[in-house]
Amino acid sequence: MPETTRELLTPSGWKDLPFNAFRDGVTIHWIKPFDGDSPGVALLKYAAGASVPRHRHEGLETILVLEGTQSDEAGDYAKGTYIVNAAGTEHSVWSDTGCVVLIQWDRPVTILEG
Repeated sequence: MPETTRELLTPSGWKDLPFNAFRDGVTIHWIKPFDGDSPGVALLKYAAGASVPRHRHEGLETILVLEGTQSDEAGDYAKGTYIVNAAGTEHSVWSDTGCVVLIQWDRPVTILEG
């Protein structure tokens, strides 16, 4: 039996979920918060023009873009794109148009600026 589920995320089922403040212009819905050494899983909703400052990944990060476009220094990632950021990599993230992503972090990131 799964520990937790969220249904119909890809066809916009995330729209009815409660989101809380995370960073300026970015809200979060925790699917599975960090607990000890367990990974964290969440939905992040970026308002148009929102960003997350440069940060380092202390563990593997995986992202599935559910709506809109997320960007970083390597490019733009449209709806349906799956992104893997390895431990030790650094980048900043933004969305000019706004977006929603499903994200899993092995470990919390370290914010390097801002």
